[in-house]
Amino acid sequence: MPNVVKITAAGKKDLQEELKALKARRPEIAEKIALARSYGDLSENEDYSAARSEQNTVEGRIQEIEDILLHAKIIENKKTDKVALGSTVTLDVEGKSRSYILVGATEADPLNGKISNVSPIGKQLMGQKVGFEGELPNKKKFSIKTIE
Repeated sequence: MPNVVKITAAGKKDLQEELKALKARRPEIAEKIALARSYGDLSENEDYSAARSEQNTVEGRIQEIEDILLHAKIIENKKTDKVALGSTVTLDVEGKSRSYILVGATEADPLNGKISNVSPIGKQLMGQKVGFEGELPNKKKFSIKTIE
């Protein structure tokens, strides 16, 4: 049985939009390849190599997104007093508030406030309640202020 990919509804929408944009690039890349072929000898043709590399990258990402969407299970954020997938958690980190959304590994983007449930901090947060105290990988102490 294939692995289920846990993802938020917003994350699924973002992937669908990225997939649409990548598929729209196919004709442009095909044109680049055709133009580069017209230059002759392909063995020393940098334009051809670059266009093929771009095509491989785009097609690989298309396959990856299609596989994710095929196995996606939408995270349902049920109101609870414990941290779960889809929860927005506000942490007090040494006097500063920081909010994060707990997401599946596929959707994680720590720089944009999305942390994975399988990351070290995500593992600590899962199932915890307001007031829980823990330690970040950089040894800073934190406590859970709110869970939404």
